[in-house]
Amino acid sequence: MELNELILIVFLLNLPFGYMRSKATRFSRQWMMAIHIPVPFVFLLRVLSGLNWTVIPLLVLSDIAGQMVGGKLRKRDVEKLT
Repeated sequence: MELNELILIVFLLNLPFGYMRSKATRFSRQWMMAIHIPVPFVFLLRVLSGLNWTVIPLLVLSDIAGQMVGGKLRKRDVEKLT
């Protein structure tokens, strides 16, 4: 798996978790779980892809971007309903 593919997969993996995180109370159990559940999967994908530790900053940025976009998608959906 190439780096671009891995970054895209990490981004897409975090979209639903960002969606869930945005409706949770900050620092609640649900909020913490939405942030931390994808992390082991990202680690596993990185190890299985054969990439070394130097790609971790890019994966963290992709992780954060997926969380943020997922939250914005939920806000957009809520605004459509009102």
